[in-house]
Amino acid sequence: MKKWFPLFLAAILIAGCVPNFEKNTEVVQEKEELKETAIIPNYQISKSYYRSIIPFEPSKTRGMVVSNLYSKYDMNEFETGLMRVAKEQFSTDNYVFQEGQYLDKKTVNSLLNRKYTKAQLKELNIKEEDNIGLNPLNDGKGSVEEQNEKNPIYLAHILEHNYLVKNDKNVSLGGVVIGLALNSVHYYQKEKYGATFQQDIPHDKLAAEGKKMAEEVLKRLRGMKEIGDVPITIALFEQKSKSTVIPGNFFAYAHANKGSSSLGDWKNVDEKYLLFPSSEAEKDHREDMAVFLRFKDDIEEYFPNYNGVIGRGFYKDDQLMDLSIEIPIQLYGEAEIIGFTQWATSLVVDHFPEYVEVEVDITSVNGAEALIVKEAGETEPFVHIY
Repeated sequence: MKKWFPLFLAAILIAGCVPNFEKNTEVVQEKEELKETAIIPNYQISKSYYRSIIPFEPSKTRGMVVSNLYSKYDMNEFETGLMRVAKEQFSTDNYVFQEGQYLDKKTVNSLLNRKYTKAQLKELNIKEEDNIGLNPLNDGKGSVEEQNEKNPIYLAHILEHNYLVKNDKNVSLGGVVIGLALNSVHYYQKEKYGATFQQDIPHDKLAAEGKKMAEEVLKRLRGMKEIGDVPITIALFEQKSKSTVIPGNFFAYAHANKGSSSLGDWKNVDEKYLLFPSSEAEKDHREDMAVFLRFKDDIEEYFPNYNGVIGRGFYKDDQLMDLSIEIPIQLYGEAEIIGFTQWATSLVVDHFPEYVEVEVDITSVNGAEALIVKEAGETEPFVHIY
């Protein structure tokens, strides 16, 4: 929900009120037996964000998440949610973020495969040393439905984050955080290019399989000399079905201390997203649903017989933290858009409690028209009309 920050920063620069940035820190990073000069920015937006090392080094698996996860909602949440988990072990004060540099595409693809029999290896022309798939073996016995019911694809993607520490003028790997994206729904076809069928995977079964896979991933990481004995955290993410318009969520994580080859106790992550309006929101959070509906009703005074306002609420420890609202409008002219944005801003202030961060995106057939952001604890929203 921070996409408006560049607009805010631009406004500061235009106004001439530039923050007092301290000089950036130049460090040396050892990488594959080479020493490279890098920079750590001294300015930090807030304690909620990690600083990143410059020049930015893209992940060795960049681009894979687009093909392995179902929606942009899951892609974004998988990345940002993993950073929230990381903060439980690696503070933003002491660690610098870097995208994963150790698991490459070949390794991740091999881990995402099914386990293969020797006959299948020969048929698929796969080397025995690459037979490291974490998804279950399909022995081909029974009907297609029976095969997929017994052996669904649990693991959809593996995401690696690195956290670096600075010692004098050197920076080195201080910890690794791994996210395992797991499927809540298994999709399959009975024949090539045929219809797609789906099978729901119970959460308890998904969690049990994910925890077994996490131990295997840890063993593989401990076998990589570049990673060595640094602390490692592994978190489990449950992605939603293809048709869902809200993201999935992380539900558990475990930590391996420095040098340890086994994960400690699993800790629950109490996070989830809810769609507003929805029967689930009505059932689980009736008061929040009532507030949203009052806001929606007031917005729709501008649009008789129009019901296009939707919201996505993020809950942590059963408390609404963030609410993103989309309002597609059918207005014409700059004056009308300005008038409507002012009306919507007043409703945000009137309806939503101060502890909730609210973002409202107003769009039309022409694209983005206006953005309203009310930070948690603030009474005055930030408003931008494009």
